[in-house]
Amino acid sequence: MAMEETPVWKLLIRLSAPVMLALLIQSIYNIVDSYFVARYSAEGLAALSIIFPIQLLMTALATGTGAGINILISRMDGAGDTKSQKDIISTGFFLGIMGALIFAAAGTPGIRIYYQISSEQELVREYGIQYAQIIFALSLGMFVEAAGTKMLQAKSDMVLPMCAQVAGAVLNIVLDPFLIFGYCGFPELGVRGAAVATVLGQWLAMAIVMIGFIRRYSPSFGRVTLHNCVRILKAGMPSILLQSLYTVYIVGLNLILKLFSEDAVTVLGIYYKLQTFFFIPLLGLQQVILPLISYNYGAGKMERARSVLRYSIVMSSVIMVVATALFIIMPKSLLSIFSTREEILTIGTTAFRIIALSFIPASFGLIFSVYFQGINRGKESICITLLRQVVLLVPLAWFLHFAGLEWVWLTFPITEVIVLAACLALYTKQQSGNRH
Repeated sequence: MAMEETPVWKLLIRLSAPVMLALLIQSIYNIVDSYFVARYSAEGLAALSIIFPIQLLMTALATGTGAGINILISRMDGAGDTKSQKDIISTGFFLGIMGALIFAAAGTPGIRIYYQISSEQELVREYGIQYAQIIFALSLGMFVEAAGTKMLQAKSDMVLPMCAQVAGAVLNIVLDPFLIFGYCGFPELGVRGAAVATVLGQWLAMAIVMIGFIRRYSPSFGRVTLHNCVRILKAGMPSILLQSLYTVYIVGLNLILKLFSEDAVTVLGIYYKLQTFFFIPLLGLQQVILPLISYNYGAGKMERARSVLRYSIVMSSVIMVVATALFIIMPKSLLSIFSTREEILTIGTTAFRIIALSFIPASFGLIFSVYFQGINRGKESICITLLRQVVLLVPLAWFLHFAGLEWVWLTFPITEVIVLAACLALYTKQQSGNRH
């Protein structure tokens, strides 16, 4: 079998490529989506910016639950237990459907309160509610696609989920101008059009994934049990927390940077847009190594699981060396893609060069987090996430801001070095425990 016999580095390269391509296409579509809405209305863009953290939470729940399914199926394959998989699969889809129903039921009325708190502009509120109601009501496509994708990836099928996500993103991009502006006889739906394009793309991706799922699993229904719900959510909790807390610390850093200037906040926003492209290979690698490590853990092949860890660290470090060099050598060129204002370029040049020092240690921390999750050490993975995004980033930035803006940027490398040290300590402790 590929999981057991293919050299680890070949397996990582072969499986990572389609995942990285899908993530790249999705990143491009997010930018294009915002571009068309911005052309339609500045208030529409503001409305989408406000709803973005809520969409991140939806994605965190959908993909985190999927990660839990992925881990359990991979472990069962490694242990030779295929009988129990039907129950995990049925329970996984049940959780996906319930997630969509929760957002449809609670999200729609709750979003009115959210926008009343978040914006004083009536038009921004109106656009935001229009967009959110469609996204929440038809979120089933995203939740079911996430569950089905992780089930396919657990069987080392990375290509079909890539095709599904690319097809969904392309459909979204193509439909955006027609549905937003009403080109070629289409109704002019404005911000609603962006929402419709998004959910149609999600449903197309779901349809493609489900076709592949039926072929791969020849499914028959298993039992949906509370016990398996808990198992899936417990296994996926590190992923859910990682993505959910991402929203929290960005908001916290924005509030601290706002004490200096709006330009500092803008620089952070530009940084996150740019760093996404450089971290895409790392995120793709995370998705690939999770089932590989889980499978080998389930099969009792810990040395091979550790080999996956070592090769992944080498690959991610090489990628981050390139990213570090670009941010240090050409920060103004990167910033100029979004803004040519002198204040932005001045603040951003210093920020990019300092933040870039965090890239290499960050790559270690992200890979170790997935490794612990794959070997059933979810507590260690959660501890790493909480250390980075709750204990260190925002409190440390608040403490350092008294020394000046440049010191706030130092929050990133200081945090990642501390997290790296914690990862190595946890790994050493885990290895020592195994020997005893």
